[in-house]
Amino acid sequence: MIKRRKTRTINVGSVKIGSGQPIRIQSMTKTDTRDTKKTIRQCLELEAAGCEIVRVAIKDMKAAEALKAIKRKINIPLVADIHFDWRLAVLSIKSGADKIRINPGNIKNPAHIKEVIKTAKDAKIPIRIGLNSGSLPRAGFIASALKYIKLFEKENFRDIIISLKSSDVTETVNAYRKLAALCNYPFHLGVTAAGAYDAGIVKSSIGIGALLLDGIGDTVRVSLTGDPVQEVIAAKRILQALRLRSFVPEVISCPTCGRCQVNLGAIVNELEVRLSAMKHRHSSDGISIAVMGCEVNGPGEAKVADIGIAFGKNAGILFKKGKIVKKVKTKNATKELLKLLCAGHKP
Repeated sequence: MIKRRKTRTINVGSVKIGSGQPIRIQSMTKTDTRDTKKTIRQCLELEAAGCEIVRVAIKDMKAAEALKAIKRKINIPLVADIHFDWRLAVLSIKSGADKIRINPGNIKNPAHIKEVIKTAKDAKIPIRIGLNSGSLPRAGFIASALKYIKLFEKENFRDIIISLKSSDVTETVNAYRKLAALCNYPFHLGVTAAGAYDAGIVKSSIGIGALLLDGIGDTVRVSLTGDPVQEVIAAKRILQALRLRSFVPEVISCPTCGRCQVNLGAIVNELEVRLSAMKHRHSSDGISIAVMGCEVNGPGEAKVADIGIAFGKNAGILFKKGKIVKKVKTKNATKELLKLLCAGHKP
């Protein structure tokens, strides 16, 4: 079991964040926030994929005003992402944002920060202090974070979430680890500008995963250049791989070798698609499904899993809790596995 770092509990709309809560999944729309129809559509797509908090970019006053219309149409908390102009933060709060993110690298005037804090305090919403290495002064992550936190604490405002993002994985991990020992505010994890899908998944999995294994992190965003739904899917996979949350049954499949006599890749892909489609029909907590290509690892892994199949030539042996259930044809493997799953794990 991973021992979570103890933090304060912060409310973002109806979602609680902190060490006593599940690690929350966040993403950000890629649309122009002023286009409310497109932004609402993407928010709803993210929500359907399992996103629990959605952030939108506020580039001008029109975008801040658009929050009113967006918030009316979505169900998950809405976060306003603010850079440079503190007045956008104030208007976003007044437009109904459930949380705002401001960047210490480009909003620095203490008088302006105090105005933002006062408005957030009146609205009873939290603020994310979102540090980004690309816009930081030479003092760096920790000094900048502590200086900003002090401003908030001086105003008796402690509904704070902190992020310390860099495109460099090592820099990101080291910064979070150092600050974790210096405060008890919840952390939002991510590796910023991680890249397109393949590179971004690798960098994010290493950075976010390393911190989660340390017990650090209360919300996560996997930043990818592309479809934000893929960010949500990747975040879910990271959390499930570390057994911090469970979304769908875990599929354990072998990498295959020359002994494999079936198209295991196609079978596993079909199974994962079908599992994703039926995610609300059964409990997925702790359930594992083994799909093995031959007799070497097959019986062992299949027996350890809740249910599983080990293939020979043109057929496979189904297992449940270590016991053989029956022999099935390869073409029926996915159907038989799902039938066995639903029979043993009804809602």
